[in-house]
Amino acid sequence: MPAVTLGDIYRARQTIQDSVRHTPLVPSQSLSDVAGVPIHLKLETLQDIGAFKIRGATNKLANLSEEERSRGVVAVSTGNHGRGVAAAAKKLGMRAIICMGNLVPENKIAGIRALGAEIRIVGKSQDDAEVEAQRLIDEEGLVNAHPFDDIHVIAGQGTVGLELLEDLPDIKTAIVPLSGGGLAGGIALALKSANPDIRVVGVSMEKGAAMIESIHAGKPVPVEELPTLADSLGGGIGLDNRYSYELCRDYIDDMITVSEEQIAAAMAHFYWQERIVVEGGGSVGAAVILNDLVPDMEGPVAVLVSGRNVDMAKLHQIIDDHPPASAQ
Repeated sequence: MPAVTLGDIYRARQTIQDSVRHTPLVPSQSLSDVAGVPIHLKLETLQDIGAFKIRGATNKLANLSEEERSRGVVAVSTGNHGRGVAAAAKKLGMRAIICMGNLVPENKIAGIRALGAEIRIVGKSQDDAEVEAQRLIDEEGLVNAHPFDDIHVIAGQGTVGLELLEDLPDIKTAIVPLSGGGLAGGIALALKSANPDIRVVGVSMEKGAAMIESIHAGKPVPVEELPTLADSLGGGIGLDNRYSYELCRDYIDDMITVSEEQIAAAMAHFYWQERIVVEGGGSVGAAVILNDLVPDMEGPVAVLVSGRNVDMAKLHQIIDDHPPASAQ
């Protein structure tokens, strides 16, 4: 039995239901036409912080004791987890420090700061930021809100899977962004606990796909963190990974990477065809559909659209470079 259970996910839903939206699952005619099977979009872009990370962060902080809350919380983040922790901490009146590497886009840093959290920019990567977070834990007694390798965080993200089962009971395939594995692992556990035949596809960018490289290696391995449009999927999985590696290894059926150009084209597709703003990490599922990267895909398919927190200047550059077909 995995360390994180279906019971943990159901408890998480009870815990977070007053703070987190049950987001809509909407049909995508444009992607259905491309795929030849029904495609539905799970719009986590509509969470208050613009990303799914509010689920795990809220569940984590809600499960802290009063003594732990009095000490404050520290989190390492590539942006959206930090925003989720900052929002949950503000609601509870807690101190929050978010540690990030210098590849995190400025718009995500500003969003975290606006929620009242303290910011520490340390080094070039999430691994560098982890060193500072550990110092704060050791020297100042702050509580660690890990971005993915934590039972309460994984259970919170897994609530997405429960909503998919309720809103699309005959789901055959789920396509989920894959980074540290808290989201993909939690969703896969929920779905496969209900029906082991549901196919779960995890998608990362080609540049620094830490979970995929680790699973190919048979153990967690260090991976260089590189600039990418899918910045929210960057960072390592931790060489001492306790939970998310095994969940992804055991429950995800297919792991696929997409190129920077494929990500950019998917972001533009969401803008022109679906009329929604989606960041790079949230667009990787659409990139898979648009490039026919899942062989023998059965529908209905749910594509998790994980976040909208993109630098708008960057998005405008992308949509200028990728006009709709009718304009070409």
